[in-house]
Amino acid sequence: MIRGYKMAKYLVIVESPAKVKTIKKFLGANYEVMASNGHVRDLPKSRLGIDVENNFEPKYITIRGKGDILASLRKEVKKAEKIYLATDPDREGEAISWHLYEALKLAEKKVYRITFNEITKNAVKESLKKAKEINMNLVDAQQARRSLDRMVGYRISPLLWAKVKRGLSAGRVQSVALRIICDREEEINAFIPEEYWTLEASLMMEGQKKPVLAKYYGDHNKKQTIRSAEEVEAIIAEVKKGSFLVEEIKKGERCKKSPLPFTTSTLQQEASKVLNFSTQKTMRLAQQLYEGIDIKGNGTVGVITYLRTDSTRISEEAAKSAKEYIGEQYGEKYLAVREDGGKEKKKIQDAHEAIRPTDITNTPQQLKESLTRDQFRLYQLIWKRFVASQMSDAVYETVSVRIGAGEHRFTMAAHKILFEGFRSVYIQEEEEKSGNNLLLTQLEKGQQLVLEDLEAKQHFTQPMPHYTEASLVKALEELGIGRPSTYAPTITTILARRYIVKENKNLYVTEIGEVVNQMMKEAFPSIVDVNFTATMETLLDGVEEGNVNWKTIIANFYPDLEEAVQNAEKELAEVKIKEEFSGENCELCSRPMYIKYGPHGRFQACSGFPDCRNTKPFFEKIGIACPKCGKDIVLKKTKKGRKYYGCIDNPECDFMVWQKPSLINCEKCGSIMLEKGTKLLCSNEECGHITNKK
Repeated sequence: MIRGYKMAKYLVIVESPAKVKTIKKFLGANYEVMASNGHVRDLPKSRLGIDVENNFEPKYITIRGKGDILASLRKEVKKAEKIYLATDPDREGEAISWHLYEALKLAEKKVYRITFNEITKNAVKESLKKAKEINMNLVDAQQARRSLDRMVGYRISPLLWAKVKRGLSAGRVQSVALRIICDREEEINAFIPEEYWTLEASLMMEGQKKPVLAKYYGDHNKKQTIRSAEEVEAIIAEVKKGSFLVEEIKKGERCKKSPLPFTTSTLQQEASKVLNFSTQKTMRLAQQLYEGIDIKGNGTVGVITYLRTDSTRISEEAAKSAKEYIGEQYGEKYLAVREDGGKEKKKIQDAHEAIRPTDITNTPQQLKESLTRDQFRLYQLIWKRFVASQMSDAVYETVSVRIGAGEHRFTMAAHKILFEGFRSVYIQEEEEKSGNNLLLTQLEKGQQLVLEDLEAKQHFTQPMPHYTEASLVKALEELGIGRPSTYAPTITTILARRYIVKENKNLYVTEIGEVVNQMMKEAFPSIVDVNFTATMETLLDGVEEGNVNWKTIIANFYPDLEEAVQNAEKELAEVKIKEEFSGENCELCSRPMYIKYGPHGRFQACSGFPDCRNTKPFFEKIGIACPKCGKDIVLKKTKKGRKYYGCIDNPECDFMVWQKPSLINCEKCGSIMLEKGTKLLCSNEECGHITNKK
């Protein structure tokens, strides 16, 4: 041995190589730190890997490419007096620690499980003092999830393959997410817009050069919706006859509560809305901020806490640090009155904290030079949200005015900020705007206003919006489907399979997505049932809490799945897609062209394959002539797979609509009518005529 060299006594195993250098620096020469590079064992890819005849025992194997990593770890294990398993502080991290324990045969060694919510010197050293055993309840909860997902994927995916002739997949959570998006698409397609009107009065106050704007409310009895041009014209005629008098002025104050710090779900939602990040990008950047950033003068340090959490709780130390910082930077009056992070229902990952900066004094501007542009933007969002969560509420002065005009009533409302509170740091995107702030405070009851102008506008009710990644995450969380770690990979998977596409943030279902969803609903209704999936999540939580045996869940689930698969195999064999003549012959060899199904939908292929490999797009004619040029209207798809109806002569003719055109023309303006559920809607928005299908 070289004099002065001290061999490491203790081995710390983490998941990510990015953490190794940082944690080694914190612990010193007595510790060797190595990475497992994530999972080291998993179920085999080539088969189910679950012994259904032997109490559903999983058959784990070493993941390909991990042999060398395990060999290196075994060498260090032999030298070490103690081994600390320091994988991530969640179900999956606990499972990885258990797999390492089994793969490295650590039963005869002194083994401890340590977790830390942030990669800082204090947190890592403190975790060593609180070392514990592997929590098998957490491990079993993860084994149950993995086994359920494997059963669904490996038993159902081959049926999808047979149905559409290409490699598709089903998943326990992804199939429900797809159904949620499909259901929304059906709602939108079936939505029938209803006409309504708004009426706004421009009113002059004595001594003022600018008018104030009042919105029509209703008659003296109740609020009223204006449904037609005739109604609005009658109201205009009546109010013009009389005078406008201020009947009631209500002044008050209201508080806007400071926001809670981020959870995984709310971070993904806000990053999507404010920064236009996908869920996958948000999680990738957050992982980098958690694992460590090389800060000039400080070395590599984790700048945010653990990124997979359901909790809005923060530690006493973090709250104290925030209180000191806010008091120094903004003043005592900006400190929040409440002591806790807000009440919340207990969730299974409440052992964690909310996502927050590890050191509040590391302001975004101070770290800007050490971060990439996107890392900086996400860190700034997290930092501001956390600081705001520990600050006082914003206080507004409000004023609402009711104005009488004969039998009719108009209203005005405004607010102005009396105290910024948390808004001095963080303003949410949906923050409301208001005009007339100064003018309304000058009004008095009984005051007469002079009518300058009346503006009536026609509107049509809008359907529920298409899901975005942010709103889908919110829906999944509210419905109890999946957990923080599943949101991003679920959305990424159904995008990668082209079941859905993203255009301008909105998610649209593709033809393949519709086929898969319909199959799942018909053959496996429980798998895509929202309530069933949410109940399964509750059962998995029960395993984590030690109240439910994980194999009992599997034993209850598998027979029903197997029966549904066997039934579907018989039924789907009868409806297997047959080759269909497209109605055209190949322009290269004159043989018939047949309709084929590919990952992006239908296309035409020459029946002379492999001698002739000619293929071309397949456009389904709907039997209606284009109103612009008289050629066929066909069903087409955008580059990303969204369906629409357009002229076959595109790009020479630019006619296109999203809904299916009808053979019937509008009886009012002669335009093409579009099918919307049981109704027909005029394609001319200015006309807006609606009638029932005949």
